[in-house]
Amino acid sequence: MERRIKIFDTTLRDGEQTPGVCLDMHEKLEIARSLVKLNVDIIEAGFPIASPGDFKGVSQIAECIKGPVIAGLSRANKKDIDAVVEALKKAERPRVHTFIATSDIHMEYKLKMSRDQVLAVTEESVRYAKQFIEDIEFSAEDASRSDWGFLCQVYAKAIAAGATVINVPDTVGYTTPDEYGALIRHLREHVPGIDKVDISVHCHNDLGLAVANSLAAVQAGATQVECTINGLGERAGNAALEELIMAFYTRRDYYNVTTNIDTKQIYRASTQVSALTGVDVQINKAIVGDNAFAHESGIHQHGVMNNSLTYEIISPEVIGMSRNSIVLGKHSGRHAFEDRLKQLDYNLDSETVNILFAKFKDLADRKKVVFDQDIVALIIDKPSVHPAWYRLVSYQVVSGGSANAATASVRLETSNGITEEASCGDGPVDAVFKAIEQAVGFAVGLKDYQLKAITAGEDALGESTVWIEYNGAVYNGRGLSTDVIEASARAYVNAINKRLTACGYPEVRKAAAE
Repeated sequence: MERRIKIFDTTLRDGEQTPGVCLDMHEKLEIARSLVKLNVDIIEAGFPIASPGDFKGVSQIAECIKGPVIAGLSRANKKDIDAVVEALKKAERPRVHTFIATSDIHMEYKLKMSRDQVLAVTEESVRYAKQFIEDIEFSAEDASRSDWGFLCQVYAKAIAAGATVINVPDTVGYTTPDEYGALIRHLREHVPGIDKVDISVHCHNDLGLAVANSLAAVQAGATQVECTINGLGERAGNAALEELIMAFYTRRDYYNVTTNIDTKQIYRASTQVSALTGVDVQINKAIVGDNAFAHESGIHQHGVMNNSLTYEIISPEVIGMSRNSIVLGKHSGRHAFEDRLKQLDYNLDSETVNILFAKFKDLADRKKVVFDQDIVALIIDKPSVHPAWYRLVSYQVVSGGSANAATASVRLETSNGITEEASCGDGPVDAVFKAIEQAVGFAVGLKDYQLKAITAGEDALGESTVWIEYNGAVYNGRGLSTDVIEASARAYVNAINKRLTACGYPEVRKAAAE
């Protein structure tokens, strides 16, 4: 009989800790809704005590998202736990996820606590959280580098105090599959009451072993796996949800486990998370990379044409990716467009479809064919929920070659009318960015800039992502166009609008003027 493995998604917590990633509340809600479609069991919505924004994000997800368990992270202290309890008060199925480090190096240099003190705090924090919420997950941070005997004592205290899940994190990606599997078996044999709780695993990818370690833990008896979309996370990231799920699915004869995940939602969720975070998926990434189902070798191509199983162990349709993505052109009508949206599993209201169809027709006038990836990009690039303090009306660039500076002029629409400015730069994009800065009236700290093509071809839709910084906070913006300079300008303006909304407008301009 197959065992069912629970999927704990931490894209919105650990995934958001990816360097350069900064999701606002609305983007978090969009991702949370995709996780519901994926049918994950638990969504870790954030770390409420970390910031007012994190608290608000967790609260909104707890209120709006129904179905999965909604978890909030806390350190093992009353203040953190209180913040989680408050943030989750409207959750249908709340969970407190509390943790304390248990490795000797963490206890000595970070916590400055003895083993006895850690045991006492473990019991106290779990017992305290249990007063408010029934479902308590306890994590022993850096478990994979902890003394196994002490680790058993810690988990025994947590279970006795009321923990319903014990998590065994490989916090720094240090362990190996055989070692990790042995640890899970050791805990199952030596921790009293462990048979009455879920055993969860949380693996980081510092040695490229996060998925392998997670799979080994499941074989050893773990019942919950913690992961992120596209493997996002601190440093080298976390175990990738899509890789774990498709390993279970493809080799169910070997692992003999099942999950509740709807595999046809995987590609859609991956694409959305990549767009909203600005973190590209490497082209040779397993399952969701652009080359995952590409065949360059003539021998491979011949085999796939005769029988796809010769070189494909997974059908792209299983993860929601269309094998033939050329679908529409400028002569396609609204009915064909709506039909394609439904095939891509997007059920949108009529007003949103109207806006998307207008954008589609505009794009189709610039391109010979429109691909599925283009349509998905348009959907993700729907009108911003942020106030559009500035809107790009037009721009013009004169670039005199490598020996001369570029000159750009931009026209922006504001609530006070049209503003127009010009500037020079080291290239056309730099010149446009500087002209936009002059038009808005304050300096913008550009932290990073990224440009990519959505599909192949000289008329490909370009996607630009920029990150700007203000008072230590990072804001990202995204822009789409078949013209890469226009896409870049739109992304820059989008990031500025996010910054103004978050910091308070017109307070930012007033402070800049002073």
